[in-house]
Amino acid sequence: MSEPVWFRTGEATVFASDDQGTDAMPEILIGSVKGPAGMAFANLMGQTEGHTRMFAIRATNQQVKPATMIVPKVTIKSGAYVALFGGVVQSAVADAVLDSVIEGVIPKEQAEELCIIAMIWISPEAAANPDVDRKDLYRTNYEAMKLAIQRAMTGSPSIDALIENRNTIHHEMYNPETGESLW
Repeated sequence: MSEPVWFRTGEATVFASDDQGTDAMPEILIGSVKGPAGMAFANLMGQTEGHTRMFAIRATNQQVKPATMIVPKVTIKSGAYVALFGGVVQSAVADAVLDSVIEGVIPKEQAEELCIIAMIWISPEAAANPDVDRKDLYRTNYEAMKLAIQRAMTGSPSIDALIENRNTIHHEMYNPETGESLW
């Protein structure tokens, strides 16, 4: 029997193909449905204007296990955004969760006992682009979700790694020497 998973977090960024705006940056919480993660999951069941949450499903009538809720990081303002969030990205997240179980990153015997909350980013520019590369949006969200799950389940990065790279790695959106964005 596996150790209980109470509260684990993970994040990842996977960059898009050039000029697509399909970068993926999920931030996730994985934990027991009987613990704080389960309480947070249940509390997210209500809807708020502009921040619709939904279960990750692989297809109609195919809710993924562990139960996974996707939550947008930005206010949804268009039907195009909803179509990407509730279609391409929902599918990518669900497939990444199921593949994480298949590959043993998430123990299969805990699939009914765990839940995942995934905060998801879709660039508003991507949603406004009728020619957005949906395959690239799927790829980035699938890869980033799998990596975020792996990091959550292994506690990566470790506190030792964070301490070791404290003065050598900086946030991409902030240059500590100039105060400007590095992008």
